[in-house]
Amino acid sequence: MSSAQTFPIRPVRIVVPYPPGGPNDIVARIAAQQLLEIWRQATVVDNRSGAGGNIGMELVAKSSPDGYTVCVVSTAFVINSSLYSRAGYDPLKDFVPVTHAASSALLVFAHPSLPVRNMAELAKLAKTRPLNYASPSAGTTGHLGGELFNMMAGITLQHIPYKGAALAITDVIAGQVQVGVTALPPVVPHVKSGAVKALGVTRLKRETSLPDVPTVAEVGFPGYDVDNMIGILAPAGTLPWVVSQLQAGFARAINAPQSRDKLIAIGFEPIASSSADFSVYLGSEMKKWVNVIKLSGAKIE
Repeated sequence: MSSAQTFPIRPVRIVVPYPPGGPNDIVARIAAQQLLEIWRQATVVDNRSGAGGNIGMELVAKSSPDGYTVCVVSTAFVINSSLYSRAGYDPLKDFVPVTHAASSALLVFAHPSLPVRNMAELAKLAKTRPLNYASPSAGTTGHLGGELFNMMAGITLQHIPYKGAALAITDVIAGQVQVGVTALPPVVPHVKSGAVKALGVTRLKRETSLPDVPTVAEVGFPGYDVDNMIGILAPAGTLPWVVSQLQAGFARAINAPQSRDKLIAIGFEPIASSSADFSVYLGSEMKKWVNVIKLSGAKIE
């Protein structure tokens, strides 16, 4: 990069393809606070929800590849092209990876009245009566994490898709749905308040924010391992030096002590990877979830 090249010289738009209050939105807003200081330019968080994240992701795919519009994606980014008959974008051709910003476990939680304490008891109850589970949207890790559990437990929890994690959590609290599966951070405060009860975390190790909650794997489902990726993407064709500036900015923002403290406290693991490492990670996640989709038969028109 020559000394004449400077980025950014005007505001950067951070598209969140989900409603406010979900994990992508939380990370985007924490990063945006730091980016204002790092770049001395405004960063505008723009929530463009719908179609399981496809509307916002397609918007960014078709944006000018100048670095001034980026997308904060979740694992649905690598899932949707296999799950939807028309996702509106090609995850391999239409984007360039910037950084794997953070990740979190998912949490399986229930209305306090449901007579189960963990995932083994949930599976046992599901064999005696119909149960349903809420996810932030069709195609999210909440949805497919639930389907993976159905497969491993030999049960059928009925999937109820919502328009964002906040709405899914609200309906579990209200008792409209019995069980919820969402990224952990938005639901931690409701577990601590007693509004819902935690049944299991979906990664292989327990979470520091909820140390008494067992993993799904440790209560009879070995190998069950699902996490929710939060990553930054730019449109394909963005110049490498601009991608480098984006990666450096977001990495500094995520690694700032204020950001790390906030993220860790609510259940995120800050990562801030290189673009190359993020590309490798996306490839491995795509292979994993395409297999789950095939085995479960999940499809969305």
